[in-house]
Order: sequence, then structure tokens, then C-alpha cells
Amino acid sequence: MHYDLCLPWYWEYDIDFVQMNERACEEQGLSFWQITPNDLLESITALYKGEKTFRTILDRSQYDRRFEPIHRWSRQHHVRRINPAEVSAWSEDKATMHLELISAGIYTPYTILLPPFIEQPVLPAIDLTPLGDQFVIKPCCGGGGEGVILGAFSVDQILRARMEFPEQKYLVQATVTPRTIQGQPAWFRIFYANGKTFPCWWHPLTHVFSAVTPQEENRYELFPLHEITQRIASICKLDWFSTEIALTLEAFVVVDYVNDGIDTRVQSKAVDGVPDEVMQSVAGQLVRIAKGEKDDARA
Repeated sequence: MHYDLCLPWYWEYDIDFVQMNERACEEQGLSFWQITPNDLLESITALYKGEKTFRTILDRSQYDRRFEPIHRWSRQHHVRRINPAEVSAWSEDKATMHLELISAGIYTPYTILLPPFIEQPVLPAIDLTPLGDQFVIKPCCGGGGEGVILGAFSVDQILRARMEFPEQKYLVQATVTPRTIQGQPAWFRIFYANGKTFPCWWHPLTHVFSAVTPQEENRYELFPLHEITQRIASICKLDWFSTEIALTLEAFVVVDYVNDGIDTRVQSKAVDGVPDEVMQSVAGQLVRIAKGEKDDARA
């Protein structure tokens, strides 16, 4: 049997996202094959025997090595891979993306890039003056805030932080202070999926989302959130990702460049989950990839 979309997954909290993709496939007349650890051996066997095939893969196996035979088959048979691993690895390097974004004229925090500790254990003197009283230290790879230090204030903190992930480059960034809009920080997480953008208010402390409404876009002139995200998409070449953008008193500033390891928990199940309607829209856009369609219109 040949499937239009294959979705390998194992994280229990992906269940709603998986079901959204399955419904979207049904609505668009496409066949859907989900693979979990429970049927992984049987699925791989059927795949390599030619009993089952697929033309598009949306991977949510979170780099679990047990799923590697599926990815090898995907590469060998040149199927459509949503967010190919090699593209993800390049785009998730914050140091690389920082240079790419500023070259494209996109505002980012003032940043000092540092080499990996194992390559250069002793650094020359660092001028912290442009960073202000407090700054952020973060490794160039990874997500979920791992290794990120907020409110840092000394060179010693920078030197010690580099040893936590000694093989990674580090970014030392000025703290971004957003303006306040309707009583909350003007901090946004925008989801991009196959040509469409879905901006959400996102509180940097509580991580609680709410979708930006068309009325709010008009009232507070938030249209650049779409344009900036589209420009990031043209740089990173990913099919879907999220980015963080803060609106300061001066400008829109991209504070977290590209995240494709998206937490797909939905708000109806978790306080800090993505609004259900946003994740449903994202799933619908991803399924359109399996259908060979892309929408460049703004959400």
C-alpha cells in the first residue's frame, strides 16, 4: 500500500498533533500512515519488503535511533522530507542564523559570538559595555532554554557557561526589553508552516500563548510579524518552524531565531500549549505539502 503522508512519532504529548494531521489528510483526500514504537518493527519490515511505501514524511521521532531505518529509506527513495535533518541542523545553529539574519537586514539583539571552549579555552578580553548591565548567555544549538542563562552580568559567568557545552559556539546577547501592549509584554512566537504564518502573543516568563487577532494586528500595527517570519523562512529553508519576535520601543527584534523542534502540546490540554486552532492550521498546511501544494498568502 502507498501512503501520501507518513508520520513516525513516540512522544505521548504529540497525540493531538498526530490526530490533527490525520484529520487534515482525511479532509484533503490523502492517505495517512502513523508509525509508533508499538508497530515499529512491523512497519520497517513492510517498508523494506516493499509492502508499504510513502511519498512524504513528517518526522516526530525526536532523533530516536530506532527510527533511523525509516529515515534511511526516505533518503534512498528520495521522498519528500518535511524539514530534512541536514537543513534543520544548519538552521538551528543560532550563531549561523545570527549572521544570516543580520546580513539580510533583520534586527537581532546586540550579540558577541564566541568560539567553542575546546577550540579556544582562553579568550581575549571581552568588552561587555554594549550589552548593558545584564545580558543573556546561550549555546548555539539546542532548544527549550537548555544552557541559557538570563540576567548574566560578568565575564566569569560567560567563561564558566562555555564549559557546559564545550563543543558549541556561544552567543552573548543584550537583554531585549519589549514595550507593553494591553497590559502584557509585546513578545510574540510566530509559527510558520508551508508558506503561512500564525502569530501568537507569548509571555516570556509564563510561556502562555494567545493567538494574535486581525483586530489586534490592525490596532497595534503588528503586520511586520508576518513579513519578518517570511523573510526568516526564505533564509532557513524549513517547511515549518517557530520564531520569537519582541516589539521594543524602537523596532521589531528577532530574539530566538529558528526553532523546528516545536512543542506541539495544545492549549486545551496544557496551560502553556499552543492554541488549538493554530496547531490545527499548522497541521493543515503540512498536509498540503504531501499534496504538493504551497500557500504563500499570509494567514
